Amino acid sequence: MWAYESVFYQIYPLGFCGAPFENDGVLTSRIRKVEEWIPHMKKLNVDAVYFSPVFESDTHGYNTRDYKKIDVRLGTNEDFKAVCQKLHENGIKVVLDGVFNHVGRGFYQFQDVIKNRENSPYLNWFRISLDGNSNYNDGLWYEGWEGNYDLVKLNLQNGQVVDHLLDAVKYWVEEFDIDGLRLDVAYCLDENFVRRLRSFSEGLKPEFYLLGEMLHGDYNRMVNDGMLHSATNYECYKGLFSSFNSMNMFEIVHSLLRQFGPENWTLYKGKHMLSFVDNHDVTRVASILTNEKHLPLIYALCFGMPGIPCIYYGSEWGAKAEKSQGDPALRACYEEPVFNDLSQWISRLAKAKKESRALNYGDFRSVVLTNKQCIFERKIDDERVLVAINADSESYTAHFDAGCGQAVDLISGEMHDFGGGSLLPPYSAYFWKMER
Repeated sequence: MWAYESVFYQIYPLGFCGAPFENDGVLTSRIRKVEEWIPHMKKLNVDAVYFSPVFESDTHGYNTRDYKKIDVRLGTNEDFKAVCQKLHENGIKVVLDGVFNHVGRGFYQFQDVIKNRENSPYLNWFRISLDGNSNYNDGLWYEGWEGNYDLVKLNLQNGQVVDHLLDAVKYWVEEFDIDGLRLDVAYCLDENFVRRLRSFSEGLKPEFYLLGEMLHGDYNRMVNDGMLHSATNYECYKGLFSSFNSMNMFEIVHSLLRQFGPENWTLYKGKHMLSFVDNHDVTRVASILTNEKHLPLIYALCFGMPGIPCIYYGSEWGAKAEKSQGDPALRACYEEPVFNDLSQWISRLAKAKKESRALNYGDFRSVVLTNKQCIFERKIDDERVLVAINADSESYTAHFDAGCGQAVDLISGEMHDFGGGSLLPPYSAYFWKMER
């Protein structure tokens, strides 16, 4: 599948475009700004854009009002159609956020229930008790997502609700030619709905990609041949920054061995989770790492390990923001992109990743592991790549059986000789493609 060989770029449109937090109802064509960033994405060697919510909502995008209308704060459907067309012309796929677990209070069908109560044809679209009350004093109780009553839980066991959502997906494919969906809070979704979505979307477009937001538990519950293709790898997200901050590479390598290692009990061997160092919900990586010299290294580890790497807009040049400052701080508006040394490094990592079958599909095996260094192998058929990381401020010489005398570094293009051990300079990373 195309996604398994891709590098993703995440944009949170409402923040990216500088839209007001509250939906003011004022139509403003902001989404076309994405087109101005396409040259930047191409310099980064990006293959796909994952857009956080773009449809009409109450505030932050995850409280949908209308699944078939681009948010007025971003522009019109025609504006977004032009953006998608421009991305496709430049060889960049489009993945949208599918927020199917809940809607906003401004959702028409929910407002009809509040108004007409038991006489509403949409009463069973939600989980409602007319004998209770809500925080909004509606005179009825309803289930909100994790106690957030601005996020009204949909009843995904109701056939009319499922049909409504699938009709929206069909519309997005027909109007915007989208290539996939990221399912918000996928761990909450009704599993039968996800199976239906997989079958339905595959009928709409070959290799239509389904990614699920999974925070914990066994990803195999949702990632399988009948449901999702992929899930957000939050276990390794935590392991990535924690390993550098605690100078304990054992943490991330343990997770990678548990997920993708050579043993028969490995959880996700052969599967392609979404790898990331930050996103719209967490502190930006440049703010969470305690040593800024580890910033290029964490990206190298993210691109070298099994998975589909995803870059969050702004972080490729080292933008900072902390979760404690609130979500709007994480979803900033930048007037124009920055292409600096870190951006160039990430561009080289992306190019190396895309051009290597071993990095896209290879097995995972740990070769050298210390608190401050790790070397692991990615191998498929006769192609082998060693990913080497030295997080220490001192040089390190690794002694191991390389299985050959020389290799080329896929990042720099330089040759490496394994005679007498492999010298890793301070704060260094390599993708060594082994000679046959």
